Amino acid sequence: MSEPGQKLRLGALIALVVGSMIGGGIFSLPQNMAARADVGAVLIGWAITAVGMLALAFVFQTLANRKPELDSGVYAYAKAGFGDYMGFSSAWGYWISAWLGNVGYFVLLFSTLGFYFPVFGEGNTPIAIACASLLLWAVHFLVLRGIKEAAFINQVTTVAKIVPLVMFIVIAAVAFRADIFTRDIWGLSNPKFGSVLDQVRNMMLVTVFVFIGIEGASVYSGRAQQRSDVGKATVIGFIGVLALLVLVNVLSLGVMTQPELAALQNPSLASVLEHIVGPWGALLISIGLAISLLGALLSWALLCAEILFATARDQTMPRFLAKENANHVPANALWMTNVMIQLFLLITLFSAGTYTSLIYLASSMILVPYLWSAAYAVLLAVRGETYEGHAGRRRKDFLIAGVALVYAIWLLYAGGLKYLLLSALLYAPGVILFARAKHEQGQALFTHWEKLIFVAVLVGAGVAAYALYSGLLSL
Repeated sequence: MSEPGQKLRLGALIALVVGSMIGGGIFSLPQNMAARADVGAVLIGWAITAVGMLALAFVFQTLANRKPELDSGVYAYAKAGFGDYMGFSSAWGYWISAWLGNVGYFVLLFSTLGFYFPVFGEGNTPIAIACASLLLWAVHFLVLRGIKEAAFINQVTTVAKIVPLVMFIVIAAVAFRADIFTRDIWGLSNPKFGSVLDQVRNMMLVTVFVFIGIEGASVYSGRAQQRSDVGKATVIGFIGVLALLVLVNVLSLGVMTQPELAALQNPSLASVLEHIVGPWGALLISIGLAISLLGALLSWALLCAEILFATARDQTMPRFLAKENANHVPANALWMTNVMIQLFLLITLFSAGTYTSLIYLASSMILVPYLWSAAYAVLLAVRGETYEGHAGRRRKDFLIAGVALVYAIWLLYAGGLKYLLLSALLYAPGVILFARAKHEQGQALFTHWEKLIFVAVLVGAGVAAYALYSGLLSL
């Protein structure tokens, strides 16, 4: 357990939420969105995302207050409501999503440097992967020095990376042109977009990725100085980041046309500002992105280790992952995380993986943990658990949790069959650690229903493996 000196205050928790969500996604948002949808669909998509993600933020706030004994949020809610295997799967999927996002951040960081140093290419050249590996292990040993120290550095980088984003918003607002914004609102001149519903669906995984981290304070609930700060940090962080994301995306659509934005190389925000003010704009965004990514890498290194540590502490994961070093850092969990990041950096080198493919896969892996958290909040309201004598509050929370659950199901549909199958392929191997944890406790591996769920996962993984082997499916 952490000592009092390691406890995190409200400011640190907000910085963890904001720092986790503002990584590389916002700097590539103009191109990522324009490649999938035009203005009208983008606005509808953000409206859906705002309602759905705000409902999720309130779900995490409500669960943090009503179930204070459930530390580490995302996985703990799935386990309490739906059993050990669902809890394990949520933790496993969340962990994979987190470190896959870090791999994507490394690729984007060196892709940005590739603007100025061609040897880095799109972030997946041999020299780029070598430098990314050096940076990975530098972050690793920094985090090993202590959660509190790393969290302080994250606060500093969170403030530093917001400055260029605010500058972009101010400059883009001045340069905004209504005639560009309204030129082809529904994307009718681009048949490959399909219907407005298709456009909205196609942009959903991008919006999920830029909001991954909304549960960051919940993951650290066990280290919060005051339990009530967890919910506050989640909602405050969400509202601030939502405003930044929408303004960056919408204002860009009034500076350059959809085809121009879709053709940009990432980080596209640099090219948009360069279009307005010249080369110094691209340099400003590149510096901001570098700071942002370094902060995000640190945030997610902390989150990855913490989720494995918490699950091992309550015996959902094997005991060796609960080991802390002298600085109260879950060292084994951190080593396991960064070894996997290193492995996937090498896979990226040989498969020429891109930032976009990595963020889509990371987004798909987080959907199941979000789904079970929302479902647990619905379950509490239906049962009336913790709502004795508060019928009005119970109805309100049921409605909010219901919206969050519908949104999570919609995201699974929007992600499509490809990423559902790839997710199954990544979920299946986790059973090895789950089996070891069960063996350490002398318990049976699965209940009857868990067996059926695992069989479904295995079938999906088998289909995905065959499709990848035969070339029918690719990352």
